[in-house]
Amino acid sequence: MKHRVLVTACCLSIFVGGHALAAEDAVMRQIASLQSEWATANYQLAEADKQAAFEALLEKAQHLTAGYPQRAEPRVWEAIIRAGLAGSMGGLSALFKAMPQMEQGRTLLLEAEKMDPTVLNGSVYTTLGSFYYMVPGGLIGFGDDDKAREYLAKALQTAPDDMDANYFMGDFLLDQGDPAAAKPYLQKVLAMPDVEGRPVYSKGRRAEAAAKLSIANNQLK
Repeated sequence: MKHRVLVTACCLSIFVGGHALAAEDAVMRQIASLQSEWATANYQLAEADKQAAFEALLEKAQHLTAGYPQRAEPRVWEAIIRAGLAGSMGGLSALFKAMPQMEQGRTLLLEAEKMDPTVLNGSVYTTLGSFYYMVPGGLIGFGDDDKAREYLAKALQTAPDDMDANYFMGDFLLDQGDPAAAKPYLQKVLAMPDVEGRPVYSKGRRAEAAAKLSIANNQLK
C-alpha cells in the first residue's frame, strides 16, 4: 500500500496542519486565510474542481513566501498546498506532474526546518514525515521510510497532542503493516476537539482517521 502520492498526496491531503495561530500578525492572518481555503478545497470541493482551486491557492502562497522570505510559516503552507495540488492531479501522467510539486514542497520544508523547526506546532516535522512515506523512493522520488519515522517521531515530541502529528503517525504505521501500533494514534485523533478556528479541517481529519481506523480494525480480525 506504499506511496500514495497520486491518491492522497497528500491528502497532503495532505497534507495538514492542525495549528492554532501563535500570533496575530500580518503573516499569521494570511496563513489563517490559506488554512481555511485549503480545508475548503481539500474536504468540500468535488474532485474535478480541486486542481483549479489548489492552483489558485498556490499563487497566493507563493506571493506570501516571496513577501516574507525571513519567515518559516509561509514556506510550510506553500509546501502543504503544493502537496494538495499534487494529489489533485489525475490521469496516467499524474505521477510525473505531481512529483515536481512534492520536490519543491520538500525544498521549502527543509528551508523552514533550518529557520525554525518547531514553527506552527511542529508542522515542519509532520509534513516532512508525511512526504517521505507518501512519495515513491528509488529512481522515481525521494521517499524514505526511515526519514519518515524520524520526522514523525520529532513531530510527536514537539506536539504530542497535535491532530496531524497523531494522524500521520497512525497512517504511517498502518502503511508499514502495523495496524496494532497505528490504532492508538488514530483513536486519539477521533477523541480530539476541533482545532481552534478550523472546524472544516478538524471534521475532515477526524473522518480520515475514522476511515484508517476501520482499515486497521479489519486487518486485526
